[in-house]
Amino acid sequence: MDAIATTRMQRSRGAASVRLGPRGLLDLAQSGSAKAMLPRMTAGLPEIVFLNTAGGLASGDRLDYRVGLTPGTRALATTQTAERAYRAKDAPARVTLHLAVGEGGWLDWLPQETILYDGARLRRETTVDLAPGAGCLLLEPIVLGRIAMGETIRHLHLSDRRIVRQDGRVIHHDALALDDAALSRLHRPAMLGEARAMASLALIAPHGPDLLEPVRAALDEPGVTAAASAPPGRLVVRLLARDGWPLRRQIMRLLRVLRPDPLPRIWQV
Repeated sequence: MDAIATTRMQRSRGAASVRLGPRGLLDLAQSGSAKAMLPRMTAGLPEIVFLNTAGGLASGDRLDYRVGLTPGTRALATTQTAERAYRAKDAPARVTLHLAVGEGGWLDWLPQETILYDGARLRRETTVDLAPGAGCLLLEPIVLGRIAMGETIRHLHLSDRRIVRQDGRVIHHDALALDDAALSRLHRPAMLGEARAMASLALIAPHGPDLLEPVRAALDEPGVTAAASAPPGRLVVRLLARDGWPLRRQIMRLLRVLRPDPLPRIWQV
C-alpha cells in the first residue's frame, strides 16, 4: 500500500492568568504563546498587558486570558498590540477571556484593535463576573481587513460574545455574528455603509446613565458615526468609522470622559 503523506499544521496554544489584590500581584501563570506583563506605574490604575507571542490567530489556535481582582482592587487590562486573525481554512481560532472582579472592585478591559483578515474564522467569548458593588468598563474595537493594503473582506466567520454577570445574574449580553451571507448585506447604507472599523463600549455601574450627556457631547470625531444609550445600570456606546485611526481618536476622547485615570501606557508607545 502506498504511503499517504499528510501534513499537520502547527497550532498555537496560550493561556495567561493574573490575580491582583489591593497591594499588587497575588498570582501569575502563563503558558504557550500567551504572556502577561505588569509594567511599573507612577500614576493611574495598575496595568496588566497581555501579549500573544504567536503574532496572530490562525486556524485552530487557542488563546485564554484571565484576570481576577480581589475585593476592593482596581486595575486596567489591555493588549500590547492589535490582535490579527488570519485566513483560516479549517477550524476557527478560539479566544476566551474570563474577568472576575471582587466586591467593591473595578476593572477596565481596554484591548487594542482586532484586525480580521479576509477569510478569518474567529470565535471569541468574554465573560465577566462582578461581585456586589463591583463594576467594569469593556471595550472591543474591530477592523475589517487590512485597510492600508486595500483589502476587502469577502469571506469571514466571526462569533463574538460578551456576557456580564453580577452576583450570578446576567446584566449585560452583547453579541456580534458575521458570516459570508451577512457580509453581502453589511455595507448597505442602513448597516455599515462604508465603515470598515467598529467598536462597542459598555460601562457597567450604577453611575453609568449619569454620563450619557457628557458622552454624547464627546461624540464629535470627524469620520466617526456613533450613538450612546443608557439602560439601567449601564452606559453603552456603538461606533463606526471608515478606518481604525479616527475610531481610536474617538475612543480616546470617550475614555477621558468616562474614567479619571490616564490612558493605557502601551497605547502611547
